[in-house]
Amino acid sequence: MVVKRVITGILIGLVVGLVIWFGEPVFTILTSLVAAIAAFEYYRIVKSEHIQPLTYFGIVFSVLLVVNAHSPYSFTLPLILVLATLVPLIWMIFKRNKDNSFINWGWTLTGLLYTGWLQSFYISIRAMDQGMGWVFLVLSCTAMCDVFAYVVGSAIGKHALASSVSPGKTWEGSAGGLAASIIFAVIVSVCFRLPLNYWQMITAGIIIGVISQLGDLVESLLKRNMKAKDAGSLLPGHGGMLDRIDSHLLIAPVAYYLIVLANSQGWLSR
Repeated sequence: MVVKRVITGILIGLVVGLVIWFGEPVFTILTSLVAAIAAFEYYRIVKSEHIQPLTYFGIVFSVLLVVNAHSPYSFTLPLILVLATLVPLIWMIFKRNKDNSFINWGWTLTGLLYTGWLQSFYISIRAMDQGMGWVFLVLSCTAMCDVFAYVVGSAIGKHALASSVSPGKTWEGSAGGLAASIIFAVIVSVCFRLPLNYWQMITAGIIIGVISQLGDLVESLLKRNMKAKDAGSLLPGHGGMLDRIDSHLLIAPVAYYLIVLANSQGWLSR
């Protein structure tokens, strides 16, 4: 399992690194594909005898939210959200089985927002000045936080971090992941000459490390509530696509707005 996890992780890192480097349109194509697969896995997790989300509607709107990040028009995001809200509601009127219609509607909406809208912020970050460097910063710190949290936690972890959500996670692993995030924030910032001083690099590493671990716990809570071990088996050693990107989902909008805020306030070095 460890060997599979390492090999898969290296391959994922190479593919993602090349896609970030080449930029558009391959970056949006990959992000859309990831959103579609993650949405499918999400709906498969939550689907049960009493919950029947509209899977294909959710996948389509998840991808639309990602692609919409390129739209030059301010009205397209509200339009997509309105359609994503209304179309499933209207569709459910005509379904033969109308049991739990509003529960199904709610799960459909949360799925497309979780897997699509949150990921769309990576498209917006990549389109910024020095966007490639910013995306590498966020993704690499998040990935390394995940890797070192797993390694350190497996080696010396003794104190449970959130046993009611994910019994395998420990405070020792969390500290190891946070340290890795800080180190890689400095390395990536220097390599890509991002406009951050060293205190800002450290702060960025801390924020990414904390939020990404919360993202991991969010998906763990979802799987625990739905009594699912993994989101899927697409990625050997990692589970499903949603298992691989869970840490990345929460940090994307946080990183985007922090960069925007820092730019607008003149906090970044020039």
